[in-house]
Amino acid sequence: MSKKVLVVDDEQSIVTLLQYNLKQAGFEVITAMDGEMGLELAIIEQPDLILLDLMLPKMDGLEVCKELRQRRVSTPIFMLTAKDDEFDKVLGLELGADDYLAKPFSPREVVARVKAILRRVVYSNESQEDNQNIAEKLTIGGLAILPEQYEAYFNDEQLELTPKEFELLLYLAKHKGRVLTRDQLLSAVWNYDFAGDTRIVDVHISHLREKIELDTKKPTYIKTIRGLGYKLEEPKTE
Repeated sequence: MSKKVLVVDDEQSIVTLLQYNLKQAGFEVITAMDGEMGLELAIIEQPDLILLDLMLPKMDGLEVCKELRQRRVSTPIFMLTAKDDEFDKVLGLELGADDYLAKPFSPREVVARVKAILRRVVYSNESQEDNQNIAEKLTIGGLAILPEQYEAYFNDEQLELTPKEFELLLYLAKHKGRVLTRDQLLSAVWNYDFAGDTRIVDVHISHLREKIELDTKKPTYIKTIRGLGYKLEEPKTE
């Protein structure tokens, strides 16, 4: 079954371009020309990935992204922006976007990134169909990660994570106790060159800390190693 991609953009030429190239690559494509319709289709159609423009009529991309995450819709969101504004990029990531790309862009690059994201996303309903292959659970303190089920728990409560948050947490857990640079995390989790834009890592680390740390100012799980990067470690018991 082909994967379904929702394209939300108010420029008809861009919608047509993306629709053509994605269909050529084997994706099913649905489209919306404003934020309100994009939000509605995202909920009703349950696409596998959303390409979301930042500047939209009726409801902008940031509002759509925020609303979807508040509704606990974890579909990967790929934000498209005509602005080369660091604030907009970071804000989009903070609101739950998984990726972004500034216009003008190459349709080939968009398709390549869409494929890369979807290759890395394993939905829990798919993994549950093959219980024979469930990978070993990773346990660190009160944190439990089920890789094949794409689930993580903290103190026995399931965490609400976006796909990229889960992938980052899993990578940190698999390398428990090791210091990982921001560039290493970019390469491993995002799987392509972000041209040194390591702020995306910091934003996602911040999100994870909000979900697994009792005090984000004094983290016991994800430690910042000044001048180097981050490491996930077993919390020390008093």
